[in-house]
Parts: sequence; structure tokens; C-alpha cells
Amino acid sequence: MKLIIPEGYKPFLNVYDTQNCIGKIHTIFEKNLSAALNLHRVSAPLFLEASTGLNDDLNGYERKVDFDIKEDGRRCQVVQSLAKWKRFALKNYDFYPGNGLYTNMNAIRRDEELDNLHSVYVDQWDWEKVINLSDRNEDYLKKTVFEIVEAICDTEETLRIYYPQLKALPAKSRKVSFVYSQELEDMYPDLTSKQRENAYVKEHPTTFIMKIGGALKSGEPHDGRAPDYDDWDLNGDILFWNDTLGQAMEISSMGIRVSPESLDRQLSISGCDDRRELPFHKALLAGELPYTIGGGIGQSRLCMLLMGSAHIGEVQSAVWDEETRRACAAAGVSIL
Repeated sequence: MKLIIPEGYKPFLNVYDTQNCIGKIHTIFEKNLSAALNLHRVSAPLFLEASTGLNDDLNGYERKVDFDIKEDGRRCQVVQSLAKWKRFALKNYDFYPGNGLYTNMNAIRRDEELDNLHSVYVDQWDWEKVINLSDRNEDYLKKTVFEIVEAICDTEETLRIYYPQLKALPAKSRKVSFVYSQELEDMYPDLTSKQRENAYVKEHPTTFIMKIGGALKSGEPHDGRAPDYDDWDLNGDILFWNDTLGQAMEISSMGIRVSPESLDRQLSISGCDDRRELPFHKALLAGELPYTIGGGIGQSRLCMLLMGSAHIGEVQSAVWDEETRRACAAAGVSIL
């Protein structure tokens, strides 16, 4: 357990108002995001057939929650994210360039290390958008990041009309600082990747770290990223400075998705050539799926950020160890 209780912490909202505020954030942000990126809401699966290769492998070592179907014995897995499923959905639902989808994704990540920002239960807005081949560039990626940040900041402004007490929190900056993961390593060679994020985002409160997944000069990647959804040269993370916790906070992992060429390259680099025979990968390598950009935006994390909460358990109902519950209760942190 890595628990932080900020000195003198007191929630800005009581439990009742927190629940109402969560609902408002969902309503307001979904409207802002869908308008900014031209997205349409669709229904999403809670689990997928294991044989399809559609479930997200995250960093490659996380254990999936799986079970069998009584009727025919098929193996299914509770989703870890919908990064691959969304791309198939865009094709099957006849979406066209400039047009996309978003959905409420609920996942179980059983190997997550629990702390203020991490839970076994994951909730996020998963979104994906069809693009043209000519859009596979950094300018288009940056433009999309700006649009997401604007949607977040607009949501914050509206929220503060309903809850004026939240104005005591510093407003989130609309100015985005773009930095490559290699630049961070060059700037802070003696720090870990998370320490680099904290050092940089403290000075640049809204940051997009680019090119995550491939090895840096040190031989290590800035962070793990599966080889079969993001193009490691055209992706990144949106981070905000969390004033309550005094640290950087990732809100979104996103990127322009792999082309047949970059998928082929990244599967080889990561030693995942066995995936080439899975239905999703075969279709992508054959050029049968649309070019897309997409990502996930943490629902509970965004609620934490906009409400100044100290622990993710204040804004979602999940399972916590007894030590965390006792420490939070003693500090006046209301874990749901």
C-alpha cells in the first residue's frame, strides 16, 4: 500500500454532494468531449472471447480475469480496456473519417498496485475515431490533445457554477506543454520515469508526454505500452498537476493507432509474433481495418482532479484493504 494523506486535508464536498457532482461531471464532460471530437455513444462489452485477441494486454504481464461459458465451454475475459475492440466496432458500425465513438468502459485489473490513484476497478471513457492516412502525424495528434484539454477545462468551469467552493482549487491550465519521453530522460537522467513526470509537470501543469512504449537511450521505455494498438511514435499521455496530492496525475493514455506497417514492426520488437495469427491482428496486417486515433480518459480520475479529492476511493465504490480503510477513516477521507 502506498497511501498519501495530505496534511490538513478536508474534502471540498460532502458525500451526498460528491455523488451529485460525479453525475454532473459525467453529463457535462461527455457532451463536451463528443462535441469536440465528433463522437457518438455506443454500448460496450464487459467481457470478450479470449480467442479473438481483442482484449487489451496493457503491459503484457497483467493477469486477466477469465471464465468459461457453461453452454459451450468458450473462454471469456473481463476487459482490461477496449483499445482493440473499438477499432473493429468502427468498421462494423460503418463509421467514416472524422467520425467516432465513445463508450463507458468498466474493467477489472486484478494486478493493479493500489494507491491514491489506482484501483482494481477501472472506469473510463474509451473513445476511438476514424482518420485518414494523411492524418497520421504529430500535428493531428497535438490538435486532438488540445481538444480534449479544452473539453476538460470547459467542464471544470461549468462545474464551479454549481459548486462555488471548488473555486478554491487552482484552475486547470489550457496551455499544453508537449515533451518527448526521451527529452524527459535527457533532462532528468538520474530520476525514474514517474519522478521525471512529477518534476516536469510541476513546472508545466498541463503536459502531454509523447512517444511512449519504445526503448529510450537507457534501454528502458518511459512506460509500458502494448505493441498492437498505439503507434509508439504517435502516442502519449495527458497529465495534469494534482494540487491536492502534490504530484503529476495521468488523465488519459491515447494515440494514433498502429498501421499495418507499425504493427508489424512493434510485434517483432516486443517478441509478440505469435499474435499475428489472432483475428484482430490478421485483419489489421491485411489492411482491413480503418486508420484510427483513440484513447481512454479516466472517469474517477477526472472526478478526483476536478473535485480536489485525495483518494480515488472517494469517487468510486471498489475494494480496499483494511489498512487503507482505517487510515482514511482516521484522516476524515470518506471511502465509498
